[in-house]
Formats: sequence, structure tokens, C-alpha cells
Amino acid sequence: MPATGNPPSVPSGALPDGVTLRLLDDDDGPALAAAYSRNRAHLEPWEPVRPPEFYDADRQAGLVATELRSHEDGRSVPLVLVRAGEIVGRVNLSDIVLGAFRNTHLGYWVDASLAGRGVMTAAVDAACAHARDDLGLHRVQAATLLHNTASQKVLARTGFDRIGTAPSYLRIAGRWQDHALFQRILHD
Repeated sequence: MPATGNPPSVPSGALPDGVTLRLLDDDDGPALAAAYSRNRAHLEPWEPVRPPEFYDADRQAGLVATELRSHEDGRSVPLVLVRAGEIVGRVNLSDIVLGAFRNTHLGYWVDASLAGRGVMTAAVDAACAHARDDLGLHRVQAATLLHNTASQKVLARTGFDRIGTAPSYLRIAGRWQDHALFQRILHD
């Protein structure tokens, strides 16, 4: 992290299918609410149970403000995927720890209309390059539900290794579920 306390630059640029990757913006609440609403059925099997207000623009605006404060504090990098002015996914580096660990957690999702088209592979690769080159991190870790083979393929294509299984790791879709754990070492 810079000595000034300002967050470093964030990855941005073109991905496949006319998608761009950029930092979450103060004004993204309504667009995020629309994206989550549009993808509700697509995401529900892979996420915690969301209360109805989660899909509201005001609720998303509040979450955006919280995420941007976390970014300013150097604890996360909240990114969005955008195509034709519409948010079509998220990539998040969260729980950034420096010191001897130099680690972050990776989370992501892509719009149902773009699944399987290489967009998320390119976005994850860009986020990992940012973690290495701009944040100076050593390791990125991720977890997927055991049956989420599509997400596991993204991780494999971007250099992650499976390192184990965590029983009852996260409460997803209303129940505690086992997850496959992955890591990508960014520096040898």
C-alpha cells in the first residue's frame, strides 16, 4: 500500500465480449441492484440467502459506500464488470492482510448471459495481476462449493491450485456447505 494511505490504482481495461473491469463507483447502487435482480435465480444457488431489501437500489448504494470505505482503508478492492453501461458482474479482493501473510480472498460472479465465455477468466487474471503488481501480495485464496465446477474451471485456468476441503465452510443457499479451497501463489 502507498505510504500516503491512498489506495493504489486498480485494474481496468477491456475483457472479452466488450466487457470492461473497473473500480466500484459511488453511483453504482442502482446499476448493482438491477444486476443482482436480473441475476437473482442465477446467483441464488451460490450465495447466502438475501433479504428482499438486498435488491433495492438504496440498499445497494449503502453497500457501495461501505465497500468504498474498505477500499480507501486498504482492506479490499471492489470491482465491477461493465458492458454497454450495465453492470454484468463483480470481482472482489477482500480481507487484504499485509505483513508476513500478504494475502487476500477472491470472490466473483458474472451475468448469466456471459457465463462460459471467458469473461470471468480474464477478470480473475486481471485481479490477480493487480494483487501481485500493485498491492504486493503473495497469495490469493478462493473457495467454491464442491459442485461449482464452472467456478473451479475459472480458478484452474488462472493458475489456482486446490489445497483442500473445508467442511461446513459458508452458509450458502440457506445451509452450511462444504467448500473446495484454492490458492494462487503470486511470487516464487
